[in-house]
Amino acid sequence: MNRLLLIVFLTVGFSANAQLIHKRKVSLLGSPFEITVVAKDTVQANQYEDMAIAEVKRIENLISDWIPTTPLSQINQNAGKQAVKVPTELIELIERSIKISKLTDGAFDISYASLDKIWKFDGSMKEMPTPEAIKKSVERVGYENILIDKEKQTVFLKLEGMKLGMGGIGQGYIADKVKALLLSKGCVAGLVNISGDISTWGRQPNGEQWKVGIKNPMNKNKIFATFPLEDTAVETSGSYEKYVTFNGKRYSHIIDTRTGYPATGLISVSVFAKTTELADALATGVFVMGKDAGMNLVNQLPGVGCIMVDEEGKITTSKNIDIKKYQHD
Repeated sequence: MNRLLLIVFLTVGFSANAQLIHKRKVSLLGSPFEITVVAKDTVQANQYEDMAIAEVKRIENLISDWIPTTPLSQINQNAGKQAVKVPTELIELIERSIKISKLTDGAFDISYASLDKIWKFDGSMKEMPTPEAIKKSVERVGYENILIDKEKQTVFLKLEGMKLGMGGIGQGYIADKVKALLLSKGCVAGLVNISGDISTWGRQPNGEQWKVGIKNPMNKNKIFATFPLEDTAVETSGSYEKYVTFNGKRYSHIIDTRTGYPATGLISVSVFAKTTELADALATGVFVMGKDAGMNLVNQLPGVGCIMVDEEGKITTSKNIDIKKYQHD
């Protein structure tokens, strides 16, 4: 997820019933978290914002793989040993993750967390990892080895050392849950932005739709298109900042967990969908699939749109996005 490529535009002003936009920025999940709500006054806005932050923390304590006491960590700690009983909410998220894995032919896979970190994108890598090391790194990756027992409410990872990580879907899921909670509490409009995973509902007080600007990684000072969002989500996956180059070939920090090699060909993928969870997972999967296979998949999914930027800076869009309509001169 890349917040540098997504810019949110807000129109501050009164509506007929004197509602205002209120915005709060905090650091959660190790990332910038922004919650924007439409409320009648500061007191109501603060209540909505506090609810949103509490919901983020609740889910973090369910799906985090770096807090050792979470249900997800318990699953990982018992990999290859025994099944673990976990809350239904987590089982359902894992089930949906597996569906995305099947949809993307494994290009998206939450069992990526067991990948040995043989690729480093901090400038310390001086040579390519060996083919043997790359092959070994993915030995314990594979969504097919996640076994769910709905009746017993358990999850079992078949291989010892296997690990699940929600990095490619968790923030999107959280954004959706925050939106659902605030809607249920009477917040008629708002926007959640978790490090570039953006979910919206309702409209701004003046009746305008929420708007998000997308930058081309080749020219990050310029917004090339602005899109209106209403009850829609968008997420961008990109490799424009973290990559290595060997023998003139650029390798991104987004690893294809099926092969152990970094994805190549694209530098940015933005996905629009009805849920942030779907946009989040698809952005990763499509990036790994590459331009042709990824766009072919998106064009078959109703209600999903995509904008890709390849290594030459060329912009490609799905058939349901008319880029000229939103493009800047």
